[in-house]
Amino acid sequence: MKSNLTPLGPKADKDTVRRSNLSLVLRAVRDEGEGEATRAGVAARVGLTRAAVSSLVEQLLESGFLTESGKTFSGQAGRPGTALKTARTGPAGLGVEVNIDYVSVCVVDLAGTGRVRLTEHLDNRGTPPHEVLARAARIAARTLDSAREQELYPVGVALALPGLVSGGAVRQAPNLGWNQVPAEELFAAALAVEHPGHPVLPVRSENEANLAALAELWFGGLERIRSFLYLTGEIGVGGAVVIDGELLRGAHGFAGEIGHVVVDAQGPQCRCGSRGCLEQYAGQAALLRAAGIDGGAGGLGVAELEKRVRAGDERAVGAVAEAGRMLGRVLSGAVNLLDPDAVVLGGIYRNLMPWLSSPADEELTGRVVSGLWSPRGGRLRASSVAGDAARGAAALVMTDVLADPVAYARPAMA
Repeated sequence: MKSNLTPLGPKADKDTVRRSNLSLVLRAVRDEGEGEATRAGVAARVGLTRAAVSSLVEQLLESGFLTESGKTFSGQAGRPGTALKTARTGPAGLGVEVNIDYVSVCVVDLAGTGRVRLTEHLDNRGTPPHEVLARAARIAARTLDSAREQELYPVGVALALPGLVSGGAVRQAPNLGWNQVPAEELFAAALAVEHPGHPVLPVRSENEANLAALAELWFGGLERIRSFLYLTGEIGVGGAVVIDGELLRGAHGFAGEIGHVVVDAQGPQCRCGSRGCLEQYAGQAALLRAAGIDGGAGGLGVAELEKRVRAGDERAVGAVAEAGRMLGRVLSGAVNLLDPDAVVLGGIYRNLMPWLSSPADEELTGRVVSGLWSPRGGRLRASSVAGDAARGAAALVMTDVLADPVAYARPAMA
């Protein structure tokens, strides 16, 4: 009888197994939080013997990934354990968010803690892509210098970019006017110029909404929620889908472009070439226009909008409510299709939630067919202030370090 079984790969050798276990232990300590982990606790969590975990911990201590201090008392019999935590120095991740009207750069350590942040508000519309990315590289170079002062050594860069991002390039970013821009290549070249004499860092790129969603997953207040839709309101409307703790990328990496779902085929012209996209009703420019606020004011315009809705300005409150209705209408279709546990609204929507959520919830309640949605049921929520695209980008770099710490030990980085 002919076998249909797929041949197994080569058996893992001792070095491969040990590297995998080092990753397991490092991630367990990181997940426990500050000063909570002990060798015994880690052994119980990862399913290895205490002797094996002790050996792995010693290697991680010697390599500078972990530190230990004090004693922890579990309340059980036996000697207290030494508290373990991830080191505050050593390998780090660099995240660079290039958005329509700002550039934000963040460095995180092994714990995912943001250690350095530089943000500059710049109108990047109409500026050639190479100039925008050169600006970002200049900010990143200053951030790298600040990181090294704290004995942090970024091992890679992740770019958070608006629009369709694939294969190291921005295929289309309508609000920036970018098409087929080799962003990774341009940024890497600019950073080499701005930061000479330092190791060349590998550069990767991802859609900014995807990275903001990952930051929400890793650092936000979602608790046990692992499947959610994430929307970020900026100049445009970005979206991401997380299912069981993993990004849903789609066949070509473009899943989540909810801002270009059509609300009304006869609606306003969108920069993407279509008409009546959600962005034309719930994006920043649309909100400011409907509220009677100068759209060219950028971040000041959003601050003015928040000020007016708090003061009860009828036109501003009406503009936000209408945006909420349009968001709820489009989101209801996505909820029916994907059945997430929650919808998370970030960007400019976070501070507008008191006026945005009720009309959005009403649309969702009336249109979600499962009957699981109810007004003020807690499934529509504001994003956490702890998560943003730049931090998500920096933390994405650190997933590689956590997956194989041996590859990033200090001797390998020299």
